[in-house]
Amino acid sequence: MHISRGAELYSFFIMMNFEKHFERFILPNRELFAKDPFGYSASACHKWGVAQTIAGYPIDFTKPPSSEELKSPLLWLTQARAMSEAAGILVQSKPDFETMPVSVRGVCDSQFCATILMLVGYSLEICLKGMIIMKKGVESYTSEERNFKHHKLEKLAEFIPALDEKELAILSNLSSFILWAGRYPDPGSGKESNMEQIFSLAEKHQISGHDLFQLSDKIMKYMNEIIDQDKK
Repeated sequence: MHISRGAELYSFFIMMNFEKHFERFILPNRELFAKDPFGYSASACHKWGVAQTIAGYPIDFTKPPSSEELKSPLLWLTQARAMSEAAGILVQSKPDFETMPVSVRGVCDSQFCATILMLVGYSLEICLKGMIIMKKGVESYTSEERNFKHHKLEKLAEFIPALDEKELAILSNLSSFILWAGRYPDPGSGKESNMEQIFSLAEKHQISGHDLFQLSDKIMKYMNEIIDQDKK
């Protein structure tokens, strides 16, 4: 049976002394990222498997992760948090684009900020889908998965209570940054009006950065409500 490099790595960890290798294999380790950026960045599921094994729920590392394992709500919610953290770091960053001509530095900064909104949008999409998995259960979610294979945040957030018109507008605009505005300067031929929609919603509802991040925090915090419901 073929065993991937990641499986070999973590199987080795399980066999060795936990305390000795805890920092190397469980905690953040940018030395490993520098040596193997793709392997390290794709290893979240393996690390979660190690944590489960340590807790007494052994995982078979000789097999690829199953669909059920990859739909663990924890992996979805930690992914959402990781993206939110990345967006937060970028918000605090102010690159000067000094290698670019002065005339286009403002262009670059707008596109830099568009990337931030893309990450915020993705973090909310993943968080919402993670909460849906928690509400429905993995088996039920899997049977309905085709209904959730989209980036329309306002539709994914239908179970969040009391979202007002402005909040739905924010989600709609973030969906645009996920789909294209955070990745490309062009929404695609024949879709030029999509750019005007962003400006129209932003102007109509007077959306500020405070409004944006307040809504993001509201949705992230609703996860606690889902957890409490799950305990009942």
